[in-house]
Amino acid sequence: MKLPILSAVLLIAISCNTSKDNEMIDNSEQNPLLEVSKLPYGAPDFSKIKDEHYRPALLKDMALQNERINAIVENSEDPTFENTIVALEKSGVELERTSAVYHALTEAHTNDTLKLLQKELSPKFSEHIDGIHLNEKLFERIKKLYNKRESLHLDPESLKLLENYYDDFIIAGANLSAADKEILKRYNSELASLETNFNQTLLEGTLAAAPTINGEKVAIVNTTQQPMLSNLADRNARKQLFEAAWYRTEGSDYNTNDILTRIALLRAKKSELLGFKNYAEWSLQRTMVKNPTAIYQFFKDLVPASVEKAKAEAKEIQAQIAKTGGSFVLEPYDWNFYAEQVRKAKYDLDENKIKPYFELKTVLEKGVFYAATKLYGITFKERNDIPVYHPDVLVYELFEEDGSPLGLFYGDFYARESKRGGAWMSNFVNQSKLLGTKPVIYNVCNYVKTAQGKPTFLTYDEVTTLFHEFGHALHGFFANQQYASLSGTAVARDFVELPSQFNEYWALYPDILKNYAIHYETKQLIPQTLIDKIKKASTFNEGYAFTEVLAAANLDLQWHTIPSDTLITNVSDFEKTALQKTGLWMKEVPPRYRSSYFVHIFGGGYGAGYYSYQWTEMLCHDAYQWFEENGGLTRANGQRFRELILSKGNTMDYEQMYLNFRGKAPSIESLLKARGLKYE
Repeated sequence: MKLPILSAVLLIAISCNTSKDNEMIDNSEQNPLLEVSKLPYGAPDFSKIKDEHYRPALLKDMALQNERINAIVENSEDPTFENTIVALEKSGVELERTSAVYHALTEAHTNDTLKLLQKELSPKFSEHIDGIHLNEKLFERIKKLYNKRESLHLDPESLKLLENYYDDFIIAGANLSAADKEILKRYNSELASLETNFNQTLLEGTLAAAPTINGEKVAIVNTTQQPMLSNLADRNARKQLFEAAWYRTEGSDYNTNDILTRIALLRAKKSELLGFKNYAEWSLQRTMVKNPTAIYQFFKDLVPASVEKAKAEAKEIQAQIAKTGGSFVLEPYDWNFYAEQVRKAKYDLDENKIKPYFELKTVLEKGVFYAATKLYGITFKERNDIPVYHPDVLVYELFEEDGSPLGLFYGDFYARESKRGGAWMSNFVNQSKLLGTKPVIYNVCNYVKTAQGKPTFLTYDEVTTLFHEFGHALHGFFANQQYASLSGTAVARDFVELPSQFNEYWALYPDILKNYAIHYETKQLIPQTLIDKIKKASTFNEGYAFTEVLAAANLDLQWHTIPSDTLITNVSDFEKTALQKTGLWMKEVPPRYRSSYFVHIFGGGYGAGYYSYQWTEMLCHDAYQWFEENGGLTRANGQRFRELILSKGNTMDYEQMYLNFRGKAPSIESLLKARGLKYE
C-alpha cells in the first residue's frame, strides 16, 4: 500500500464513554497533546510528546467530542447547516489533532506500549464511530437538511459536505432496525480488533521470519519478491529467501490465516446485513467504478494481454537458464536473478551502474522538489529547528511562488523494525479554511540505510516511489477547501492514486532527470546513453510486473465477493482457485501479495480496493498524454493540473473533475502502451 488515508469522518467520530475511561482522563494538565502546538503550522512538538500522553489525550478529546455531539442532538432549534453540519464538522478538531500523531507513530515508529494501546483502543474507536453513525436523532437532523437541500442555497462545497454526511450515515447503517444496528456494532468492533491483530501479528512474523543469507540477516519486505533475489547467484539461497517471504507467517506463532479468514467472512456478513450481495458491492458505492462488475470489465482486456506477455518473458528466462548451463525448470525465486541477466543482454542495463547517480537526498531535493518547482512554482527550505519523532526524519518548509507559506513536509525514508513495510503519505495537520489550518504532511518509505556517513543509493524503482509519494503530498499541499473532511486526499481510493502515479512521470523527464541524476563521486550528469537504456528497458519484465499486481487485485476481489456462508478451510487452496477463476494462475508469477501478508486489504483500508492502483494508472497515463499533447512540463500545464485536479479535494464528481481537465473520458490505450502490452 502506498498510502493509508484517515477519513475525517472517522476521526471526528472516535469516542468512548465508560466510567473507567472517564476516571483516567483527569491527570492531563501537562499533556502536550491537549494543547495547540506553538510550532509553525501547528506541527506536533515531538520534543515533548511521550508514549504516556496518548491514552489520556485521546480519552479526553473523545469526551469533549461526545459533549459536542450531544449538544447537536439536544439542540431544540430546527436543524440548520451551521448548527448541525458545521458543528459536526468541528466537533472532533482536538481528537483529529491527537489521532493524527498517534496513528503516524503506530505505523512508522511503534513500540510495545503503542501496540498494547492499539489493541485496547481499536474496538473502542469502532464502537464510537457506530455510536455516531447509528445515532437516530443526529441522523434525523442531517436527513431533514438533506431532504430540503435545494432550498438551502448552499455554495457547492457546503452542499457536497451535507451530501457526504448523509451518504456516510446511510452507508454506515443509519436506516437499519434497532436490532440490526446492535448486530452491526458487534461486527464492526470485532473487525477493528481483528485488523489491528492482523497488522501486529504480520509485523512480528515478518521480523521473526528474516533468514540468514551468507552469514547476514536479511530483512523481508512486504511484497512476495525480495530485492536481494536479483543478485543471489546461489539457487538454494534464492529459494531460502523466497520461501522465508512466502511462508513468513505460516507454521509459527504468527499465522495470520485464521485472522484474515474471519475478517473476510465478517465483512461479508456486514455487507449482507446492510443489504448488499457482498462486501465489494457495499464498499465501492462512492468510488469511480461504483461496483465490482465494472472492475472485472476493466480487467477484461488487461488480464489476457498481461499474462500472454508474462508467458513470453518466462520463455526468455527459461532460455537464459539453459544458456548459462542450468537444467532446472524456472521457479518464482529464479525470475528476478535471470531477468536481470536478460535485461543486461537485451539492453546492456545494469542496476548497479545506475544507482551511483541516484543518491537519496539529491533525488529528493534536485529531482522531486525541482519538478514541483518547475510545474507549480513552489519552493523548499530545509528546517532543522522542527522536532521530529526519529533522528532520520527530514523536515522542509514549502512556499508558494509569491513567497507565501504553504506548509511543512516530513520525510521518513529509512526502514527500521519499528516501522511497517511499504510506503505512504498522511497528514499531521489537514488544510481547512474553516479551521484556518495549512497542511503538515509526511511521506514514509522503507529504503535500506547504509552505514553511518555513507550515502544511500536508490534503484530506479525506488526513485519512482519517492516521486510517487510526493505526488500524494502535493495533493494534500494544494488542497483548497473550506472543510477538512473534503480536503486534499480525502477522496475515493480509485482517484487518490492519480496524483501520485502521475507524479512518477517526471522522474524520467529529461529536464528533471539531468538535474538530479548526478554521480555521487565524479559529480558527472548521467550520460544520455544510460538514459536511453533506462527508457528502452522501461517495458522490460512488464508482463511479470503487471501480472503480479493484477493477481493481487483479483485475489482481493475474490475475498470480498464471497457470500457469508462460504466455508474456507485452506487459504492456499482459496488463493489458487481464485486466481484460476480469473485467468491469473501462473506458477512462475505469484501474486505480489499473498493473502497471509496482504496488509493493504486486511489491515490497511484497501479491502475490495486494490484494483484502484491499476485504475488510477490508466488515469495517470491518460493525463500525461494530455501533457504531451500540450507542450509537456511547463509552468502553465502544471498550474492547470493543480487547479483542476490537485486543488479540488472531494468537492465534486470524480468523472466530471477528470473530464474538466482532460476534455474527454479516460482511455485504456495509454495504459496498454505504457505497460508494453500494445504496440503501434
